[in-house]
Amino acid sequence: MDKRIIIKEKGNEKDVKHLQDVLNISETLANILVQRGITTYDRAETFFRPSLDRLHDPFLMKDMDKAVERLNNALRKKEKILIYGDYDVDGTTSVALVYLFLKKHFDLIDYYVPDRYSEGYGISYKGIDYAVKNGCSLVIALDCGIKAVDKINYANLKKVDFIICDHHTPGDKIPEAVAVLDPKRSDCSYPDKNLSGCGVGYKFMQAFSEKNGILPDELNEFIDLTAVSIASDIVPITGENRILAYFGLKKLSENPVTGLKTIKKIAGIKDKEITISDCVFKIGPRINAAGRIESGMSAVELLISDDEKKAREFAKNIDAFNTERKELDRSITHDALRTIGNDIDLKHRKTTVVFHENWHKGVVGIVASRLTETYYRPTVVLGKSEGLATGSARSVSDYNIYEAIDACGKYLENFGGHKFAAGLSLKIENIDAFSECFEKYVSETIKPEQLIPVVVADSELKFSEIDGKFFRILNRMAPFGPGNMMPVFITRNVKDTGRSVKVGANKDHLKLELKDEDGIVMQGIGFSFEPEYYEKISKEPKPVFDVCYTLNKNEFRGKINLQLVVKEIIFE
Repeated sequence: MDKRIIIKEKGNEKDVKHLQDVLNISETLANILVQRGITTYDRAETFFRPSLDRLHDPFLMKDMDKAVERLNNALRKKEKILIYGDYDVDGTTSVALVYLFLKKHFDLIDYYVPDRYSEGYGISYKGIDYAVKNGCSLVIALDCGIKAVDKINYANLKKVDFIICDHHTPGDKIPEAVAVLDPKRSDCSYPDKNLSGCGVGYKFMQAFSEKNGILPDELNEFIDLTAVSIASDIVPITGENRILAYFGLKKLSENPVTGLKTIKKIAGIKDKEITISDCVFKIGPRINAAGRIESGMSAVELLISDDEKKAREFAKNIDAFNTERKELDRSITHDALRTIGNDIDLKHRKTTVVFHENWHKGVVGIVASRLTETYYRPTVVLGKSEGLATGSARSVSDYNIYEAIDACGKYLENFGGHKFAAGLSLKIENIDAFSECFEKYVSETIKPEQLIPVVVADSELKFSEIDGKFFRILNRMAPFGPGNMMPVFITRNVKDTGRSVKVGANKDHLKLELKDEDGIVMQGIGFSFEPEYYEKISKEPKPVFDVCYTLNKNEFRGKINLQLVVKEIIFE
């Protein structure tokens, strides 16, 4: 599939020169910092040296004083408290963090995660009834609840108080809970609007600690859970998220909570420095698998366990769920690609909407992401659940899929999400009408270039600039993620040396050796490159091409070398 290569505009020349001088770094690295809004020594110091002391005052968040007061009252009166969270990674890590922290100070505490299939996302009537049945007069809802107006009204009738800790965009009305903590509230002046659900839970516990004279170290025993949530929920790794992720990853690498420690072992990453990528691809999917295949309660049981033997058993079960999830993912993706390939009309649309009643609701979001890799366009994948077509949507480039789904809202029973991803449910008989509406709206609003995958390069780079110092400084820009992506470089006019080869079980990866126009040679790896790329670069006479890549360390037989991780090869 052809891709667009966009090279970012260079930063202000004066700012770049200033950073070059005060930080003693190359022009390329200084330019990358300026592109990211880091233009002064002070900003650079804040960026390169994150500090927990720079976290905002949690009481700047609207309703925080009410939330802390209600929690303190519950503790004084020995009320039973229920910690309630969504079934995904952000929700289950949120529940684990708040439960583990409060459990150190209070025994009358329980937790609850709704079933993905019988209850669906967010606060449920069944969950409220559970609180009533088990004598819980206060519920702390995490990573959900901001739109649960009717559910909170029901809870109020049942004399169950709610403190909502959410990070999703509110609807027209705020639920009538005791306190609603959500930095995205239009009436909330909290400086950082991009916290994860677990991040909001952390801020609540931070405020509770300050009010009760509890040292920050007690809360930060569980900061590794915030890093997993930040990575898995794909929130911007800027501001407070950068600080929480930085220290969370450090703890995750050195001394994680027991549950995460066992997941690391099973994922085969127990002896390495953990990155955001490890959380996204190794840790998060295993936590998510429990909620997708069985129940998010299993994930919480693992995350709060302090018994290593018991945690190992939970982790093995969750790893089995993850294996089952991957098998379902592969099978359904194959079915969906075959469905599209056999339908000429569907194949040539600007959108994908596919449905099968036997497709597992728990993996349709993953399948939607897979389909966008093949057919780069807004995609909806639906399965049957509780008599409805229920599924997930994924977007492309800079296109707002939430607005497109909202425009077809008359055909839907329920939907929610954000610019790049959403969940939705509708009556099965409305699928065709929704599909036509969705196709029409997207066709009228999407730009042609948004249907072409993009590789954004931060800067041009010569191979001669790549050395140990360059890589060390580059690495200090981590943790990488949305808002602070790993820098991508483009080197012009390179050639294959003749020693590049196809590798991997299916020979679908390229092990590259490339030489730039100055004769400098670099090793590289290109994952999942189609065979014609190898044929093109290796033919005689050797063609000249441009290469887009990130940088990493490759260790082989005890020897460590810097290598290119190739994103795209561009021929003239």
